[in-house]
Amino acid sequence: MKYKLIDHTADFGIHVFGGDAPELFEHAALAMFELTVDAGSPGDCHQSLVSVEGKDWPDLMVNWLRELLYLWAGTEKILRSIAVEELTANRISARVELESFQAEQHSILSEIKAVTYHQIQVGPIGDHWESKIIFDV
Repeated sequence: MKYKLIDHTADFGIHVFGGDAPELFEHAALAMFELTVDAGSPGDCHQSLVSVEGKDWPDLMVNWLRELLYLWAGTEKILRSIAVEELTANRISARVELESFQAEQHSILSEIKAVTYHQIQVGPIGDHWESKIIFDV
């Protein structure tokens, strides 16, 4: 399982899992988009490089998801795939595959307004990585 929903008053959250830090950041991004839009079958996609910085793992996760949320809310791009190329506690750089939203082909599932710092958790747990993220909807 890559993620599960977290019950939260007025907002919703996800509990994300990954074998390592890059996989965790990939799963978090994909989970956010799975909850936002039903993308159906892939259409015409293009690749882009996304790079984000943060002061620590939690700040990096929030900034990462905020940047990807902007691609959706600001440019109507759907995240199709992602490959982390560089990841430290202060920086992530990933190649993303994006598709333009088409109202006749895709359907919106929920509107995420913001990624919050509320109860943010990111880090290793035993032999894997986990994160808890709350979204403002």
